[in-house]
Amino acid sequence: MNDTAHALSASRTLWELLSRRADLTPGRPVLLQDERVLTFGELRGRAERVAAGLYGMGVRPGTVVAWQLPTRVESAVLSFALARLGAVQSPVIPFYRDREVGFALRESKAEYFAVPGEWRGFDHTEMAQRLDAKGVFEAYDRLPDGDPAVLPAPPSEGTSVRWIYWTSGTTSDPKGVLHTDRSLIAGGSCLAHALHLSASDVGSIAFPYAHIGGPDYMVMLLLYGFPAVMFEHFGLPDALEGYRRHGVTVAGGSTAFYSMFLAAQREQPGAPVVPTLRLLAGGGAPKPPELYHSVVREMGVQLTHGYGMTEVPMITMGSPDDSAENLATTEGRPPEGMEIRIVDGEVRLRGEAVCQGYLDPAQTAQAFDADGFLVTGDLGRLTADGHLVLTGRLKDVIIRKGENISAKEIEDLLHRHPAVRDVAVVGLPDAERGERVCAVAERVPGDGELSLDDVTSYLRSEGLSVHKLPEQLEVVDALPRNDTLRKVLKYKLRERYS
Repeated sequence: MNDTAHALSASRTLWELLSRRADLTPGRPVLLQDERVLTFGELRGRAERVAAGLYGMGVRPGTVVAWQLPTRVESAVLSFALARLGAVQSPVIPFYRDREVGFALRESKAEYFAVPGEWRGFDHTEMAQRLDAKGVFEAYDRLPDGDPAVLPAPPSEGTSVRWIYWTSGTTSDPKGVLHTDRSLIAGGSCLAHALHLSASDVGSIAFPYAHIGGPDYMVMLLLYGFPAVMFEHFGLPDALEGYRRHGVTVAGGSTAFYSMFLAAQREQPGAPVVPTLRLLAGGGAPKPPELYHSVVREMGVQLTHGYGMTEVPMITMGSPDDSAENLATTEGRPPEGMEIRIVDGEVRLRGEAVCQGYLDPAQTAQAFDADGFLVTGDLGRLTADGHLVLTGRLKDVIIRKGENISAKEIEDLLHRHPAVRDVAVVGLPDAERGERVCAVAERVPGDGELSLDDVTSYLRSEGLSVHKLPEQLEVVDALPRNDTLRKVLKYKLRERYS
């Protein structure tokens, strides 16, 4: 991290961070979307006017404001306007519907709710009315506006809870995760420190801005003073024109994004899909080693992967100067200030980027151990040089006849099978074995049939122990995924095939 970025990372609040960056490089672009360009100075100026408009509506420091908005310039402006006021923000992924949205509004006790109106064929305003949401206002093309002279002083400290993020809710109701400005700045600083970016880079935000990755990425832009392209609708190959037009140098989001770029590259071998691209980076889901090697070999770019969660937006991150072995098989190293402790194989965390807990105090009490470490439920180990290797999740360990089997180990091997495009391995109830191993695979189109014998023979040839071999294979057109970072929803597979 350069000296300027290091100094900026000490900012107490997100608003202070934006103000300091706007003072340094007011005319430099920060957000690009289609033909629109917003500079750092304009972001600060617009956010102040929107904050004044919100103040006129009755929003005050500490007021809870939920917003369910797509990845747009207006979403970032509204978020920084709320940060200017010191309001408590509760971002909600725009793909969520009545059940998840109603839960978030009730649990957060939101006093205002910003929606995009009708978006992608769904009427969010009508949903808000069905849910009896308070203070509903549309914030898509037009935002509240006012004279900044009416505003009180901005918040002076960044350790109060001003953010309520929601876990993905893949197994139960989502949890409301409590963050501060400082925890978000610490998470974004980890990402920025690892990637070695500069003011000449151009990034991309192709995932929901309401995800915890939104502020993570914005902090990185503010620290280094470079722009990012925002994609309201992401899909390849359609989005490639935007990447090329803006000269994106850093792309990614999660493992699913890497796979999509790789598939696009395979449609035009020998010609880079994005000529300016030099780095894919992301996190949020396991990365098979074979995917790393395929990206580097076929796309000619570097791939760095990290480890984060809603509770801790960035824990470790691979760095472009890591060895190929570490980039392929580990999640990178933690930054200074992030403590990782392995207890009985489980990863536990302590540091400034760790959340303050959950809205439900009982969930908070269960989440932290006696030493204040967050209990993640992830399994892993640290290498001799401090890199973290994740080996699975506690719930992802299959217990077959009393023997523990890592689903991730089998998945990593099957990702190398030429007929497998993607795969998830789950344990299913079995009267004789306790659990049996089931592999659910997406087949590469046009590669013929894929049978259980094919899979087990391949795994035997790769040296997998016999007791770990799948006893069931299901072939699907597409694995079920969530709408944020495209994580596979294993609970749906267990429900379907149990």
